[in-house]
Amino acid sequence: MVISNEEELEGMKRISDAVAVTLKQMREHARVGMSTKELDEYGGMLLNQYGAKSAPKVSYDFPGWTCISLNDEIAHGIPSEKRILQEGDLINIDVSAELGGFFSDNGGSFVLGEDIHHHQKLVDASRNILRTAIMSIHGGLEVSRLGLLIETEAKRAGYKVIKDLSGHGVGRKLHEEPLEILNWQDRSYKQRFRKGGVVAIETFITTFSSYTKTDSNGWTLTGERGGFGCQHEHTILVTDSEPVILTEKNGIWD
Repeated sequence: MVISNEEELEGMKRISDAVAVTLKQMREHARVGMSTKELDEYGGMLLNQYGAKSAPKVSYDFPGWTCISLNDEIAHGIPSEKRILQEGDLINIDVSAELGGFFSDNGGSFVLGEDIHHHQKLVDASRNILRTAIMSIHGGLEVSRLGLLIETEAKRAGYKVIKDLSGHGVGRKLHEEPLEILNWQDRSYKQRFRKGGVVAIETFITTFSSYTKTDSNGWTLTGERGGFGCQHEHTILVTDSEPVILTEKNGIWD
């Protein structure tokens, strides 16, 4: 969406605070021995306290309040009583929701407990690349130029990007124009960021894979060549200079 008045801005701030704080508190709540279902139910409770509705449920009938992906899962992990969190797990939580007719989206990957599997370097690369990408965005910038920046930074760090997942516009729906804010440069894509536009920028940084494949459950995505991946995401408001990070309360850069 493109924000045109103060009421719309306040609406986006309210839902962005809700998903951001929910993500932060879910990350802090995660414990070894907890199931991903238990962690998801906690997230659903937090969203309910805000009066917010899970966007994956509302928009796509997703079988969970949030997406929780573990280790080799890139995205859309389904919360389950059978998935038990272990020391050193690479966990991604993606929280998106609707409140008062406005949608916001954010996510983050982290290592649970001690980094016994050496995932922290990948996590740090993903969130640092997101920061670099977001701080380059302004009204008039070609969306494809952002993709070039993300892929270049990923290669510099020794990693790849997922090419069939992307950031997106957000606001009145979970996914709006621009529908694809890619992690690589598609020169044929001529759309530009608009001042006042609300977009969800997300990195998909991986060790080996460039594309995803869908699990037999019909939802969960893993890399076509295996390995591990990280995702970090903020919803932002585009300006003529430095963007406004609407989901800054999630603390993924802390």
